[in-house]
Amino acid sequence: MTEKQTTSEKHEFKAEIKQLLDILVHSLYTSREIFLRELISNASDALDKVRFESTKGTEVNDKDIPLEIKINFDEKKKILTISDTGIGMTKEELINNIGTIAKSGSAEFLKQLKENKSDANNIIGKFGVGFYSVFMVAEEVVIKSKSFKKDSLPVEWKSDGLGNYEIQEIDEELKRGTSIEIHLKEDAKDFAEKYRLESTIKRHSNFISFPIYLENEKINTISALWREPKSKITKEQYTEFYKFLSYDTDEPMDTIHISVDAPIQFNSLLFIPKKNFDIFGFNREDYGLDLYVRRVLIQHKNKDLLPEYLSFVKGVVDSEDLPLNISRETLQENVIFTKIANSITNQVLSYLLKKAKDEPDKYAEFWKEHGRVFKLGYSDFTNMEKYTQLLRFNSSTNNNADELTGLEEYISRMKDGQKEIYYAFGNSRDAVSLDPHLEIFKRKGIEVLYLYDPIDEFIVTSIRKFKDYDFKSVDTTELNKLEKLKDISEEENKFGQLEKDDEKHFDSLLAKIKEILGDRVTEVNESKRLIDSPACVVNPDDSMSASMQKILRLTNKDVSVQKKIFEINKNNKLVRNLLKIFKSNSKDEYITNVVEELYESALLLEGSLTDPYKLVKKINQMLEQSSEWYTEVKKL
Repeated sequence: MTEKQTTSEKHEFKAEIKQLLDILVHSLYTSREIFLRELISNASDALDKVRFESTKGTEVNDKDIPLEIKINFDEKKKILTISDTGIGMTKEELINNIGTIAKSGSAEFLKQLKENKSDANNIIGKFGVGFYSVFMVAEEVVIKSKSFKKDSLPVEWKSDGLGNYEIQEIDEELKRGTSIEIHLKEDAKDFAEKYRLESTIKRHSNFISFPIYLENEKINTISALWREPKSKITKEQYTEFYKFLSYDTDEPMDTIHISVDAPIQFNSLLFIPKKNFDIFGFNREDYGLDLYVRRVLIQHKNKDLLPEYLSFVKGVVDSEDLPLNISRETLQENVIFTKIANSITNQVLSYLLKKAKDEPDKYAEFWKEHGRVFKLGYSDFTNMEKYTQLLRFNSSTNNNADELTGLEEYISRMKDGQKEIYYAFGNSRDAVSLDPHLEIFKRKGIEVLYLYDPIDEFIVTSIRKFKDYDFKSVDTTELNKLEKLKDISEEENKFGQLEKDDEKHFDSLLAKIKEILGDRVTEVNESKRLIDSPACVVNPDDSMSASMQKILRLTNKDVSVQKKIFEINKNNKLVRNLLKIFKSNSKDEYITNVVEELYESALLLEGSLTDPYKLVKKINQMLEQSSEWYTEVKKL
């Protein structure tokens, strides 16, 4: 093939251009492979433009050649070539497009960069210089391009990115489009290896709408499914895409396909996995949605598109008009991005609400897998209404620990006159059921939410109320509010009423107990809440619940043990026997031992006992003493 070249024009870069190139090559891109994404993205844009010209009837060069991107490499010569059959460029267009930074724009860029050092990324985003990232890996770059316009001559541009560039029209037989020949630096020669190129293309450019061939092998074989109409996508296609995206072997639990046209335009394809990938909590930071702009990956696992409590969601988001900085690695702080993020969050929550309403059993499966992560949303005040409707807890009305209750259900079962949502915290359903504070709730038939996870109490104390009902721990409940509610059954007093004289002695016994416990308690009162248990400790009104105090102590917060009210149930066998002993000898040492035991046992039940060894020692002493009594009675 004969080739006749015209005179080459050499252009010197000005001092500020050299400075700008240095910034682009050494400062803007944190990953060198980004250059390939930039060049493929530019090629895709060129193909879009020529397709648009053809569609509107413009006569174009080589109208029958396929729209595609080809990538070839020579490992020995360390040369990488990226070519497209796009719109191409004339000499003037090549100077204007590729040589943009060699014009006055560079001076303005440097001026703004100097004035806004803390906001460099946003400033850079206003200048189209992504092509120059190629000089991170290139010793020299040669561009050959032929415009789609009739009678246009091919043009060649050449530069080492340091001091100057050369440009000339060439008399060479070229098809429409652009080829970029990259002579790689020694430390970048791995970009002339198939594996490195293929993995980079699949990571960043897999969903470009035009075919990308690497040494004649098509690389981008999976389509951008989120761009397709929902009606044309099969469940099998969704599953295939999900497995490709997440590396999960199971099909997804749920698929959420979002297409929004106004007021902002974006497409999103989201998946909820069947299983929680982070069972042990070691990968809490491994989440986020892949962010695309016109099918080009801009950021892998963007953590700002969904709040952390929805981090179990996998998927992609693609925007047509989202403004980006030049490196495409960091999003600008802008209103459009915020609106997209808010819209996606709202759509996911709305989907879950519909699932909870229409398929409660399947929602229970979702909650079992992802509920613990979802609970982290207790500080999302913007979406608090939807968040609280999606919360689930175990409840005293459930038959076992696996059943779930929503707050709407709880309210629908509330007693006439009930103004609060009651909850109790414990390690298990059996443990909570044994809490003596629940005895009055059982007598009144009042439902109590059972909280087993430490975060549960942070949730209810943070959100404070659901609709018009405040959350209230059973150990801080004001008794007068419960006494107003009707009993579901009258509990028969097995011991009968105390005589007037015994009532006086009981009051004296309470005073004795206060004397024994001293300033460890604020008051010692007759209990109106207990039915079976002999005693319990109660937190004063508006104080922190016992479980919350315990959690804060475990997290090394400076929370001292709060003084509590000690309540005694006079209709209990042990207390009645204690009263007999007191009437006989108010100074009997046995009274002190029993009172200490009752108090420490009450603290143990609510998780506030700091020295269990002391309690165990006393129990052993009392067992030893009682065993002697037993042997004497039995005459053994």
